[in-house]
Amino acid sequence: MMDLFEDPAPQPSNQPEYTVSELSGAVKRVIEGEFGLVRVRGEVGRVSRPASGHLYFDLKDDRSVIAAISWKGQVARMQVRPEEGMEVVATGRMTTFPGQSKYQLIVEDVAPAGAGALMAMLEKRRAALQAEGLFDPARKQPIPFLPGVIGVITSPSGAVIRDILHRLRDRFPRPVLIWPVAVQGQDCAAQVAAAIRGFNAIAPGGPIPRPDLLIVARGGGSLEDLWGFNEEIVVRAAADSRIPLISAVGHETDTTLIDFAADRRAPTPTAAAEMAVPVRLDLLAALDGLAARQSRALALGFDRRGQRLRDLARALPRPEALTGAAAQRLDAATGRLGGALGLAVAQKRGVFAAQAARVQPQALLALLGRARLGLNGQSGRLDTALARRQERAADRLAGLAARLDPALGRLLAGAARDIARQRDGLAGLAARLEAAGGRALATRAERLEALDRIRLTLGYTATLRRGYAVVRAGAGIVTTAAEAARAAALEIEFSDGRLAVQAGQATASATKPARPRKPGGGDPGPDEQGRLL
Repeated sequence: MMDLFEDPAPQPSNQPEYTVSELSGAVKRVIEGEFGLVRVRGEVGRVSRPASGHLYFDLKDDRSVIAAISWKGQVARMQVRPEEGMEVVATGRMTTFPGQSKYQLIVEDVAPAGAGALMAMLEKRRAALQAEGLFDPARKQPIPFLPGVIGVITSPSGAVIRDILHRLRDRFPRPVLIWPVAVQGQDCAAQVAAAIRGFNAIAPGGPIPRPDLLIVARGGGSLEDLWGFNEEIVVRAAADSRIPLISAVGHETDTTLIDFAADRRAPTPTAAAEMAVPVRLDLLAALDGLAARQSRALALGFDRRGQRLRDLARALPRPEALTGAAAQRLDAATGRLGGALGLAVAQKRGVFAAQAARVQPQALLALLGRARLGLNGQSGRLDTALARRQERAADRLAGLAARLDPALGRLLAGAARDIARQRDGLAGLAARLEAAGGRALATRAERLEALDRIRLTLGYTATLRRGYAVVRAGAGIVTTAAEAARAAALEIEFSDGRLAVQAGQATASATKPARPRKPGGGDPGPDEQGRLL
C-alpha cells in the first residue's frame, strides 16, 4: 500500500553538477591556457627556502601580491637569486594550487629590473658581507715571493690563460695547474667556488702538487657577465682559502666582490701574473751583484784581519821565554818523585800492619753474638706486632658482622613491605579488572538490546501491527491491483497470521476501493481524496 505522506520526488534540472576536483581542474586549465608564459615585474616580498631546495617568494606592487615558486632545478639555473626588497622581472607560467584554492606563478628565470636595481643589490650584498668581516684586511695573507706551483682558475679556451702563461714564461717559468671553469652564466659561481675549495683540499706532498698561490682570472665584460664573481658562495670560498689568492677579474674599472675578499687584487690577468712571480733576469743580475759584493767584502775582511793578527803578534813574547820556567820546574819535580813514592809505600805498609794485628777470631765471634741478639729481639717484636694486627682485624670483622645483621633485617623488612604494598595494588587492579569486565558486558548487552529494538522497529512485522498487510501470490509479493486480479490465489499476511483468498474475491475487492470517511462524519465527495487518519 502506498504511503500518502511520502515526500514528492525532486524536480529534474539541466544545471550540471561538478565535484570539487572537477571544478578545480577546470579553473587550472583555464588559467594555464590563458597565461602559459608571462613576464611579471614587481618587488620581491617574503622569501623562503626550505630544506627541499625549492624557493618560495612573493611578487608585489602597491596594490596586489602574487605568490611565486621556483623548483629546485630552476633555482640552480638562476643567474640572479631573488632577494627581499629587490625589483625584478620574473618569467614563468601561471597555475593553481588546488590544495589551498589559490593561484601562483611558477618562475623559471629572474632578472633585475634595470642596472640600478642590480647595483643596489650588489651594494646591499657587499655591505652584509663586510659586516661579517670577510673583507677585513687582517684576514689577508701575504703573497709568496716565488711560489713553487701556481693554480689558475679560469676558462681553458679564452685569451686570459694564454696571457698569464706567456707572462709567467717571460718573467719566471713556474709549474701551473689549471682548473677549468665557466667564467660566465649560471654555472660560473658554483664552479669557481668548487675550484677554490678543490685546490685547498689538495694534500701537501701528494701525487698532485699543492699550489702555493691561486689566481682567479677573467677578461672584461658587462656587470651581468661578471655577476658570477659577485655571488656569495664565491666570496665566502675566496675568504676561506688557506692558499693566498689573487683576484684578476675584468679590467681596471671592473670591480667585483671577490676583489674585496681576495688577498690581492690585480687590475688585469696579465698584472696578476706579474704580481705572482718576479723577473728572473733581474733576480740573476741582483744575485750576481750580491755575489761580487760578497767576494769583495770577504777579501777585504781577510786582509784587515791578517794585518791585525800580524800587528798583535809583534807585541807577544817568544814561546821559549814563556815555557822555559815551567819546563825547569817539571824537571825538578820529576827528580823528587822516586823518593817520595818509596816513602809513601813504607808509611802505608806500617798502617796496614797495625790494623791487621787488631783483627782476631774473638772479635768476630763477639760481633756475631751481638748480631744474633739483635735478630732475636727483632723476631720477638715481629711476633707481638703480628698478634696485635690479627686482634685488630678480628675486632674490625666483629664490628662489621654486628652492623650487617641490622642492615639485613632492615632490608628484609623493606622487601616485605614492598611485597605487601604490591600485593594490595595487585588486588586493587584485579577488582578494577573484574568491575571493568562487568561494565563492558553490561554496556554490550544494552547495545545488543538497542540494536534488537531497532531491528524489530525497522522490520515489516512492526508495520503489520500498525494496520498494514502483505499480499503474496505464490512466492512473490503483490503490490498492484492488476497483479492481484491476474493471480489464481492470494495469501494475505496480517500481524496475527495469514489468510488465503480466492481470485474472485480479490477481483471484486480491487474493482472499487472503499473511500474513508472524513473525521467530521459523512461520505467524501467524488473529487475528494480519502484520509487514513
